[in-house]
Amino acid sequence: MAMNVAQEDDDEVIASINTTPLVDVMLVLLIIFLITIPVVTHTVPVQLPKEAVNPLQTRPDAVELAVDREGKVFWNEKQIDAATLLAKLKTVSVATPQPEVHIRGDQETHYESIGRVITTCERAGISKISFITQPPARGG
Repeated sequence: MAMNVAQEDDDEVIASINTTPLVDVMLVLLIIFLITIPVVTHTVPVQLPKEAVNPLQTRPDAVELAVDREGKVFWNEKQIDAATLLAKLKTVSVATPQPEVHIRGDQETHYESIGRVITTCERAGISKISFITQPPARGG
């Protein structure tokens, strides 16, 4: 392709438009269309199955357990002792579907206190235990 180059002594204004970038873009688009059109038009004709949308099974409420820095356990914001915790978890574990147990532990809590709660959940037959944490701060 031809290109006009102005020299320093030449005071004339160049009136022609540089179409090289436009041609490059159009060629790329042409290549994309040439590649994708045969894929779309040459498919095997099949009859797809019809699917009815069924409502999802509702999940039971999760059991919220909290352990403070002294090791006290709270069930939905009410303090509870170890024997009562085991009895309540055994009652909850037979529900179908079984609810999840969410444990929120204070940052200063000893691992032993959290471990006792996990062991109690396992003894009660709870299969899903998760920990609630604070998401990291964004930015700086």
